[in-house]
Amino acid sequence: MDWPHDPDSEEGSEGMRKYGQAIIAKKVDEDEDFPLSTAEFVEEHGDDPIRIDYETVVSLRDIFENVEEESFEAFVPFHKAVGRAMRENGYWFYEGADQFVETKNSA
Repeated sequence: MDWPHDPDSEEGSEGMRKYGQAIIAKKVDEDEDFPLSTAEFVEEHGDDPIRIDYETVVSLRDIFENVEEESFEAFVPFHKAVGRAMRENGYWFYEGADQFVETKNSA
């Protein structure tokens, strides 16, 4: 998908690019947004661009296609589910991510 704007904006993130799960985490307020409905979250933010690495940008909707939970009671389970979905489906570019997740193919 071609994005109509740079997802980092002109400022970037603290002077640098914003990447992956950190962008998603900043879209929730830990004190006010829980319990959180996955469907409502995707409806509101699904078309937002998420930079995976220096050359790859996908929509939040693409990442959440692989989040199985329908809702979350707290931030930590939400954060873990998003991270797991990103690693299992190739949206995690950090070296060594494979050692932290058992993929469907390795089971």
